[in-house]
Order: sequence, then structure tokens, then C-alpha cells
Amino acid sequence: MAKNPVMLVAVDESEHSFYALEWTLDHFFAPNVSHSFKLHVINARPSPASLLGMGGIGSGEFVTILETDLKRTATRTIEKAKAMCRDKSVDNVSMEIVEGDPRNVLCDAVERNRATILVLGSHGYGVVKRAVLGSVSDYCAHHAHCTVMIVKRPKLKH
Repeated sequence: MAKNPVMLVAVDESEHSFYALEWTLDHFFAPNVSHSFKLHVINARPSPASLLGMGGIGSGEFVTILETDLKRTATRTIEKAKAMCRDKSVDNVSMEIVEGDPRNVLCDAVERNRATILVLGSHGYGVVKRAVLGSVSDYCAHHAHCTVMIVKRPKLKH
């Protein structure tokens, strides 16, 4: 019997990524339905050096504190994703935290896991912010060797 294809869902601490995870769970992993995919949730944790520029700035103590905070945030993010999956009765899910630039980490994870689809949340950045910060979803859409689904959170009507 063939293994189910892998669906990779990227999460960070943003509400946009958790919306994408929730949307995915609701639409692809509904209760009492045969699931076509194996779910793998991944968090790309930035390295302290990437946040400090070239890593030469700051004392060793500051870098240690920053590293601890980044690890704590990543762990909290994965725990929230686990709880969300558990609440939706999705038990056959693997979780992973990988350090590095999210663009590279996610494209590498697609290859390593032989993912069929990569799901990302959209932060909804405008053109200027996207140009300055870069868009992980845009990069992955062009470089990941699989289908990329970008889930946009609906705008609230006032």
C-alpha cells in the first residue's frame, strides 16, 4: 500500500500562519473522513546571528538570552500547533523546528520530506513592505519543488 503524500504546513507565531493551519485542518483533515495526506507542521526559527546582522554585535550574554527567547517562541508555536491539531482530532501529524531563514528552511523541508504541497499563511504585506522584508510565500511559490498554497485570512468588514 502506497504512503499518503506529505502536506507541509509552515507556522510561525503570527495569527496568519495559524489561520492557514486551521483552514488546512478544516478542509483537508475533517473528522471521520479518510485523509489523503500525511500532515507535517514545521516552524522555521531564525538564528540569533540573522537578527543581529553579521553576529558581531552584542555580548555573548545577550546572544544567549536571544537564543533562549527564540527557542522558547518556537516551542510555544509548535505546542500551539499541536493543540490545534489535537482539538481538530488530527493525531497523525509530525512537528519540526528548524533554525534558519524561512525561505531556505521551507524549500529544504519540501525536498527532505518529499512534500506534495506546501501550505503558507499570507501576512498581507503591501508592495513596499514585501520589497523591504521579502516575502517567504512569494519565494517559496517560485522555488519550492511542489505545489504551494498560500492561505489568506479574510479581511474583517467594519
